[in-house]
Amino acid sequence: MAGGAVRGALVVAVGLAAASCAGGGGPTVSAEPAAAAGPALATITSVAPTTAPPASAAAPTTALPAVAPATVAPTTTASTAATSTTAAPSTTSTTEAPRPGPRVVTETGFSPYGSVGGLTLVHPANRVERVGFHESNHDGARQQEPLATAVAPATMETRERGTSPRGSADIVVDPAGEIRSPVTGTVKRGGTYTLYCDHRDDFVVIAPDANPAWEVKILHIDGLAVRRGERVVAGETVIAGRATQLPFESQVDELRTADPAWPHVHVEVVDPSIPDRPSKGGGC
Repeated sequence: MAGGAVRGALVVAVGLAAASCAGGGGPTVSAEPAAAAGPALATITSVAPTTAPPASAAAPTTALPAVAPATVAPTTTASTAATSTTAAPSTTSTTEAPRPGPRVVTETGFSPYGSVGGLTLVHPANRVERVGFHESNHDGARQQEPLATAVAPATMETRERGTSPRGSADIVVDPAGEIRSPVTGTVKRGGTYTLYCDHRDDFVVIAPDANPAWEVKILHIDGLAVRRGERVVAGETVIAGRATQLPFESQVDELRTADPAWPHVHVEVVDPSIPDRPSKGGGC
């Protein structure tokens, strides 16, 4: 899943009226072939290249050959790409090595992945590669707490938004799988918006039964299958035919276990009563 301008566009388009996946049993790992990653929450950090110490002065008679600086191989922990909601700041990074796989995938049975207060969120797809938490671009986004059944949860590097580090979740899903509602509630609105002023994307906003005043926002879905006023059930109601395959690299793609990167579904829980700071520079 352009700084202030992008953030403003998302808030205006997705909000439409705002200022800008309970699940089954424990997950089983499918082999492509591989075992599922553990539920422990990881914090993703960047690895800085090491530099060889400066060479000492050569003796007057014989000069020793210079030692080349050591090079650190790239790892899956680098995070330098644009995000699914707001562009991340550019950084310098080594070139990534190809990831031939096997892809590590868990069949979730639409089990819970996180909670916000008394609200439980379930994986929105049956086949999931990872849950990557990150900062939301909305000040009202509530922090999501990963549960033991979350698939390979990780908290990604800061996006310099000044919001909770787990205000949103990017859930990497099978591109061929249907997307189901992460909560039980009522659809408030949904439709199509323009992502980053250039890319078509679908979204839906649900008022959860556990707290109807909040809004559960789901982005990066394709083929919206519900409409305003419709009742949805967590892990049961199909809200879209598939996830949107974005045409650019997202931050969570850095954590993929194989190439090519799978699409992800963005989920966040927003308290609309908390004012959102205006985007710097406005929107598209």
